[in-house]
Amino acid sequence: MVLCPEHPQKMLLADEGRLGILHSIEGVDRVVVLDFTAELAALPYERFVRETLGGLVDLDAIVVGSDFRLGAGGEGTVDSLAELGRARGFDVIGMELLDEGGAPVTATRIRALLGEGRVEAAAGLLGRCHFVTGEVVRGRGEGTGFGFPTANVCVPAALCLPAEGVYAGYVTHGDTAWPAAINVGKPRSFSPGEEGAPFLEATLLGFEGDLYGAVVDVSFVRWLREPRTFSSIGELERVVLGNVSWVRATLGERGIALRGEASS
Repeated sequence: MVLCPEHPQKMLLADEGRLGILHSIEGVDRVVVLDFTAELAALPYERFVRETLGGLVDLDAIVVGSDFRLGAGGEGTVDSLAELGRARGFDVIGMELLDEGGAPVTATRIRALLGEGRVEAAAGLLGRCHFVTGEVVRGRGEGTGFGFPTANVCVPAALCLPAEGVYAGYVTHGDTAWPAAINVGKPRSFSPGEEGAPFLEATLLGFEGDLYGAVVDVSFVRWLREPRTFSSIGELERVVLGNVSWVRATLGERGIALRGEASS
């Protein structure tokens, strides 16, 4: 389904997943989200620390990565922040970046892997499967004839979709995750003229009901194949059912209750 840059309210979904992860970390008392406006970006780091951070919390320490930069022009390095901290009575700790395979683990590195469809390698750096959050909307309807429910997910443009292709993964709503074959890409065999509109379409195993309007998480476990154009509905159906069979054999065919047993 089409990405949603034209619906600013859906951009909130981009933060919900990350906020959920942060809130789940033991010892985190509060997560503060600031709107990154032009005015905020233009603040010198001294004013940001004094007026913005200082207006929210009593600062005892700031812990950042060793390559961290803050404020206009990136002038708030670890060293300059430490100097400010000595004057204002707080500590600054620059943590060395986690290394994996001889290179630091960074968001840029993970995004590059996702851009190549290497979701398993990305998961190794993240410590979890990459996922996106979006709203289930009505799609073109081609998937309904294959015998499996299909969720067309409207994904905020700010989220990082992996490369075009078909993946095995899960669609999670509430406390249940359903195994799914997930297609990320552009319409090739249908709807000529819409090739410029990216979409995410997931074929769910074990699901019954109606997800329209629901907010779901889509997790990417494994790359299955590249996108392709099909010459007929029959060819499309054979390939799709082959993808579904792989998911069934590997991830299962029933929803997984995240707080208990698999659902029927």
